Amino acid sequence: MTFYRQVGQVPPKRHTQFRNPDGALYYEELMGEEGFSSDSSLLYHAGVPSAIVDSQIWELPDLATVPNHPLTPRHLKLHSLFTDSSELNVVEHRRLVLGNGDVRISYVVAEQASPYYRNAIGDECVYVEKGSATVETVFGVLTAVEGDYVVIPRATTHRWLPGPDGVHAYCIEANSHIAPPKRYLSRYGQFLEHAPYCERDLHGPTEAFVVEGEDVEVLVKHRGHGPSGIVGSRMTYATHPFDVIGWDGCLYPYTFNVSDYEPITGRIHQPPPVHQVFEGYNFVICNFVPRKVDYHPLSVPVPYYHSNVDSDEVMFYCGGDYEARKGSGIGLGSISLHPGGYAHGPQPSAIEASLGAERFEELAVMVDTFRPLELGEGGSAVDDGVYAWTWAGRRLGS
Repeated sequence: MTFYRQVGQVPPKRHTQFRNPDGALYYEELMGEEGFSSDSSLLYHAGVPSAIVDSQIWELPDLATVPNHPLTPRHLKLHSLFTDSSELNVVEHRRLVLGNGDVRISYVVAEQASPYYRNAIGDECVYVEKGSATVETVFGVLTAVEGDYVVIPRATTHRWLPGPDGVHAYCIEANSHIAPPKRYLSRYGQFLEHAPYCERDLHGPTEAFVVEGEDVEVLVKHRGHGPSGIVGSRMTYATHPFDVIGWDGCLYPYTFNVSDYEPITGRIHQPPPVHQVFEGYNFVICNFVPRKVDYHPLSVPVPYYHSNVDSDEVMFYCGGDYEARKGSGIGLGSISLHPGGYAHGPQPSAIEASLGAERFEELAVMVDTFRPLELGEGGSAVDDGVYAWTWAGRRLGS
């Protein structure tokens, strides 16, 4: 994120002596992407950021996946995954819904504070479906409310503290970085005029967050020989990782609320790329928000049928009433998976019903992947088993 920020105390010149009031040096840490060739920030620690006193295995939840074979569109009911969230936290109790070698989608409902945590594999984009949370990070504190995307760069130590009503979190974990689409940005990284949001809509930490402590455990998710090439470690740090008295740079966590996304509309139906909000390697994130719909006198407001020849489409229905899926059983908390190689579109009854509509009051988060998605244990557990046959209204042999 090339939008520069400075928080807390930093020296006037980078890589120079910077001392505390007692004369001891602060410890400078460069946190950067792509070696030394992309966005970075400089953080100033009171303690040594490399000083660990223990490292043990963290047994991760089930991350195994099974292929979507035979090829089948699916309806996954995420709200059925959790019945009691009173003892659950956002980090340890995620249930894997879908995944491939580029991205994993999980869901969790939580009420308890999470352990300190760092994802050393890729960035995370966590959509807050319901509730609220405070997200404490090494860069400072974020407040996350319903409708927020919380974008957390790879290797950012943080923890989640749900609000009084808990938090429902839709977790998108990349093996890469997650950023605004390049076509929204100038060659120097400023949002362009045609972008559906801009820098004013992104909310990063505003002040340093310093915590004292010793022998602090941090759960680290990293590459290894586990399912999907992922393993976990419990690393114990000699001093608290939240000892950063200041930082500056262009790499940091931030929130963006879906209500600040300005939809792009037209006289006839607009294709899904106009709804894009973020991109990662081999996947994109889009959101479909309440909006005025097509205004050609003969327009058909719901989508035309389309074949995802290069991608799988995952739609998470999280607000309003999604017009194109009426009659399918899809509701709030549902995911539809339309795999590549399958032509999909609205339920037949939804086409005529949409004619003459002036607005759609719908809210959905879409992930399109360019490698096939497989089902995680969470997805398999809440597959309704009948969605694939709803366009025809019957299944052969039944």
